[in-house]
Amino acid sequence: MTIKTPQSQTKGRIHSIETCGTVDGPGIRYVIFTQGCPLRCLYCHNADCRYPNGGKEVTVDELIEDIQKYHSYMKFSGGGVTITGGEPLMQPEFVLEIFRRCQELGIHTALDTSGYVKLATVKPVLDYVDLVLLDIKSFDPKIYHQVTSVSLEPTLNLARYLSDIKKPVWIRFVLVPHLTDPPHNIRGLAEFVSDLKNVERVEILPFHKMGEYKWEQLGYEYQLKDTPSASPELVATAKKIFAEYGIEVN
Repeated sequence: MTIKTPQSQTKGRIHSIETCGTVDGPGIRYVIFTQGCPLRCLYCHNADCRYPNGGKEVTVDELIEDIQKYHSYMKFSGGGVTITGGEPLMQPEFVLEIFRRCQELGIHTALDTSGYVKLATVKPVLDYVDLVLLDIKSFDPKIYHQVTSVSLEPTLNLARYLSDIKKPVWIRFVLVPHLTDPPHNIRGLAEFVSDLKNVERVEILPFHKMGEYKWEQLGYEYQLKDTPSASPELVATAKKIFAEYGIEVN
C-alpha cells in the first residue's frame, strides 16, 4: 500500500537506481547513485558519476513514489534506502529531503560517503541518517592524495565527529596492490579505527577492474590497467593487521 506523505518539489541529479541492492548496507536496499563527485579516485568504478551536470534530474516525490513499491522487500529483509554516488553530499538538501521522507515512512537510511565535506554541510543531513558507510581510501595522507587527488583530513574529521555523536558507521577500505597495501598504511587505518566508538563493521574491498570499460568509453586514461586484483593472501594479511587492533574485518 502506498502511504501519502507531504509533497516535495526538491530536485537533484542522479546517475541511476538499483532497486534490490545487497552490498550497500544491511538487507535488501533501494540504492540511489547521485551525480557529481569531488574526488578522482584512480580505481573508481562509477567514473560516469564524476560531473554534477550529468545524469538526469528527478524530484524527491518521484523517488519516494518508486521507493514505496519496494517497502515490503526492505522491511522483510531489514533493508532500506542507501544514497551513494558520486558523492551524495554534493547535493545535501536533496539527500536530506529523501532521507527525511524515508524516515517518515519507517524506512532505514544509509549514506555512503567519502567524507570529503565540511562538517557544517553534513550535520543537518545526519539528523536523518541511520547508518553511514564511510569510505576511508587510505590513511597515509600522501597515498590518499595519490588515490583521490584531494586531502584526507576532512574524512578523518567526519569520522571523529561521527564517533562523538555515536552515529553507527561501517568503514570501507579498498585494498589495491602496489598502492594502498603498504603495511604502515593499513596499520595506521586500523589504529585510527580502533579508537572510534561507533564502528559496527569494517569492510576490506579487494581491488578489481570491473569499471575499467567505463573509463575507456568516457575517453579517460585508466592508470591502474596493469595493476592486478587483490589476492586472497593480500586480503588475509590486511585482515591480520586489523585483528592486531581487535577489529574483525568482513
